[in-house]
Amino acid sequence: MWYKLGEFVLKNRVLLLVLLLASTAFMAWQASQIELSYDFAKAIPTDNPKYKSYMAFKAEFGEDGNALVIGVEDKDFFTPAKFAAYRKMLAEIKQVEGTAGQLSVSGAVDLVKADSAETLSAVPIFTDTIRTQSDLDSARARFENLPFYRNLLYNPETHAYLAAITINKQILVSKERTRVVSEIENAANRFATATGSNVHLSGLPLIRTKVADRIKNEMNYFLIGSLLLACITLILFFRSTSAVLISLAVVIMGVLWAIGTMHLLGYQITLLNALIPPLIIVIGIPNCIYFLNKYHMSWEDMTGNTQPVTPENTPAIKRAALLNMVSKMGIVTLFCNIAAAVGFAVFALTESALLKEFGVVAGINIMVIFVISFIFIPSVLSFVDPPKEKHTRYLRNPALERLLVRIEHWVLRRQGLVYGITAAALVFSLLGVLQLKSVGYIVDDLPKSDKIYTDLKWFEKNFGGVMPLEVVVDAKKKRGITRNLNAIQRIDQFSEYVSRLEECARPLNLVEGLKFAKQAYFDGDSMSYFVPNEFDMAFLGPYLRGNRNDGDSASQLAKLTKSFMDSNQQRARISINMADVGTIRLQQLLDTLQMHADTIFNYAGMQPVDPEKPDGAQQAVFDSTYDVKFTGSSVTYLEGSRFIINGLKESILWAFLLISLTMLWLFRDLRILFCSLVPNIIPLFITAGIMGWAGVALKPSTVLVFSVALGIAIDVTIRFLVNYKQELPEHHNNIMATTVSTIRHTGISIIYTSLVLVAGFVIFMFSGFGGTFSLGWLTSLTLLVATFTNLVFLPVLMLKFLKPKKGKK
Repeated sequence: MWYKLGEFVLKNRVLLLVLLLASTAFMAWQASQIELSYDFAKAIPTDNPKYKSYMAFKAEFGEDGNALVIGVEDKDFFTPAKFAAYRKMLAEIKQVEGTAGQLSVSGAVDLVKADSAETLSAVPIFTDTIRTQSDLDSARARFENLPFYRNLLYNPETHAYLAAITINKQILVSKERTRVVSEIENAANRFATATGSNVHLSGLPLIRTKVADRIKNEMNYFLIGSLLLACITLILFFRSTSAVLISLAVVIMGVLWAIGTMHLLGYQITLLNALIPPLIIVIGIPNCIYFLNKYHMSWEDMTGNTQPVTPENTPAIKRAALLNMVSKMGIVTLFCNIAAAVGFAVFALTESALLKEFGVVAGINIMVIFVISFIFIPSVLSFVDPPKEKHTRYLRNPALERLLVRIEHWVLRRQGLVYGITAAALVFSLLGVLQLKSVGYIVDDLPKSDKIYTDLKWFEKNFGGVMPLEVVVDAKKKRGITRNLNAIQRIDQFSEYVSRLEECARPLNLVEGLKFAKQAYFDGDSMSYFVPNEFDMAFLGPYLRGNRNDGDSASQLAKLTKSFMDSNQQRARISINMADVGTIRLQQLLDTLQMHADTIFNYAGMQPVDPEKPDGAQQAVFDSTYDVKFTGSSVTYLEGSRFIINGLKESILWAFLLISLTMLWLFRDLRILFCSLVPNIIPLFITAGIMGWAGVALKPSTVLVFSVALGIAIDVTIRFLVNYKQELPEHHNNIMATTVSTIRHTGISIIYTSLVLVAGFVIFMFSGFGGTFSLGWLTSLTLLVATFTNLVFLPVLMLKFLKPKKGKK
């Protein structure tokens, strides 16, 4: 069949090349329209309860992660020159198109009681008339007399000051966010340069924008780097310009098809699928090496053992070599690509949209790269000159030949040593696996020295953090929050508990507004900043409602607190900024907070354990007056990480199952199936062990290694075993002779291919993201170990378990 397919390709080479190039041009046009993704909630399925809860929260209260924060640490902050520069910076930021509002020291307001109108009016503390140090000190004293702003806009112990810039929702999900963040950053840098103050920027808009832009830039760098490494390795192996150009053309077409497929399917570039183009290069180059290596071997055999080469017989010999290349390597390359495609496509079986997109695009285009290779390589080779002696010299590499002889010696004479080394490696790895932990951080893919990371830690130190955690308290009935002080007091009690946690900032909620109003009612006395009682509310009521005929000042407090309570006064919001504590600690915190929330909001008292013994042991009784739910970006991040990690674990199991079925269908032998899987399980286990010893945590970017490496490493096994099956009849079913011959015939191409794969993944080690860096070195390590196990341990297993059938030698 493969011989006939080869004849078909060579016979119709012009037509097939035209169709291939035309379709590639179309995919290149599609690729040119690809856009960067700014949606960071795709890791969770849309039918997930926590996703639905988050969407409901945003529909009711608005975005929770749309604030970019600017921090200034300067003990001389309240001097006329620096404060004026600070106000100028914020004025410049206010003019940035796409910003929606500000909360800052210079824009802070005080609530002032107007008895005649029974209103509380918001009055600026730092007016434009401030010129002297005396005026500024007076305003500062008034500002610091307001507990509402303490640890919200300033930290009195560290001289740290915060400004929050909210960004328009539409901007956050468009490429315009890069411009907005850049302009804000430029204004902050100008302030820092002019004053010498230490300025820090953070918040989800900045973190996500910076990360997304780096993804885009890194994808370009990785593409160029992968192509350069491919060029270098191909030149070193083949010493042929035509072989290099053919291989580059194949992988470039593969990349265009991959990116074009993303756009055709309506996908955008994400942190995950940005890895696909470099992966296509890494996987496509071995296809080229397999085909070219077999072509060169066939040419050598036909010209060295059969007949001399003359101008008259060169076309016939070249055609025969090409047909032998296709007939021998077509099935090998097909099943190698099928195995690799399965290793990636299983991600499409998960519930995560991010993984689904990655799996679909990668799976499709790994098969596309096979079709491109199968059509393009033999067609173009038929037009170019046959290989010269220097192009096939690598087939007689003395160093590699000595290595293969040594491998034969290990396989035939040192089987006990091979088993011993393998067992020792597995025991060592087992001890490492026991140390593995699964934990992830929102910014843990960034280096610890990166400004994004260091600025985030500064905000955690001075203000508790910037990661949003939202709590929604549902009283289950209209006006249930404001009908009496019960809900108000419980919200305050819960907030007081949260504020004592080291990982959390002081919560912001409706009650803080009421405290602020009470302080204003009592003429700004800071000792009055606490929850109003029923007596206070009797006097505060008219001021809280305001004079509805006064359009500007009547409802200042309502404007201040309306984002913390729904229009029916049934649900109240508690906003908490917290540190990036990692998925393990975050889950512990959420469990603790949920327990305390249930206790505070739904505690109904104590009752006897045994009703017949009222003086006996007592137990706490809880009702369901309030429904307390936790949501926000921190919760969705935790849920997304859990889904991705679980999805990746499931995908590894699916990959093993589907690859096993593929191998079983290909070889029709359970013994061969066993021999093929063991050498590929061992490298994964060793990699997991080294991760444990090196302290590399299980997280989405590192769990990805196992599926990727399995799908690629199995190619070596298929290459070896298919060659074994093809040569077995030639050696009269002598397993030992066939195994030795297979080592000699496939060893060089397997070593070359492995070096190319390792070089291709090494490029990821130049990434600025820790996860991508880990993907690079861990996958390279896995492939190196897989090369050893497939060239040494696989033949040892074959000699042990593959016995000749009766009647055969």
